[in-house]
Amino acid sequence: MRDARRLTRRSFLLGATALTASACDSGQPHAGFLGATERFNLRFQQALFNPERLAPELPPEDATPQGAFPKYFVSSALPVAPANWTLQVGGLVARPGVLTLEELRGLPRTEYRIRHHCVEGWSAVASWHGVAVRELARHVGADPRAGYVEFRSFDEGYWSSWDAPSALHPQTILAYGMNGQPLPAEHGAPLRLYSAVKLGYKMVKYLTAVNFLPEPSGGYWEDRGYEWFAGV
Repeated sequence: MRDARRLTRRSFLLGATALTASACDSGQPHAGFLGATERFNLRFQQALFNPERLAPELPPEDATPQGAFPKYFVSSALPVAPANWTLQVGGLVARPGVLTLEELRGLPRTEYRIRHHCVEGWSAVASWHGVAVRELARHVGADPRAGYVEFRSFDEGYWSSWDAPSALHPQTILAYGMNGQPLPAEHGAPLRLYSAVKLGYKMVKYLTAVNFLPEPSGGYWEDRGYEWFAGV
């Protein structure tokens, strides 16, 4: 019965997100009836969200073959990080600055194999490893007043902002590895956001910056009409 409720909830959320996303080409994607629907969805999903509930870990045999896991980026060609890539961390933090990939690898590591859910209705399974955003928040001294976290990318300026409870969920990580190997370029190298608690378009690839903010800053698809909370 618990699984049935979970599937019913997920189906509802996917359907509600798709309804909101259908307004992407309208001039005012967050206005009128669809805007009211989105605000209802936001309150509904926030009420259901449990910041400590974990998605089930899946066995290795459930993994999607590497080549079959869908790839996505908005640039016209595969984004490639500069040789001197670093992650900038700022906003309401005690210690703003930049981190190299080696420094990120030196922070406590989180690894899991879970199912990925896309707003288009497909799902896939992979294992991911990296540093939890909550560990990054501790490392830089994030201010408790930062109720939102923004993630920015070098993929044509892609970005998304998250509510802090979702960003600090134990299974929300900055992934630098996939299926036991370094993160492939087609899946967001050198660093991407990954989480058990959001739909795929919230998981920013090709990261350049993480900012802890007092207010949400929208997002690439969110500003085009997609649902902002987008919980799973």
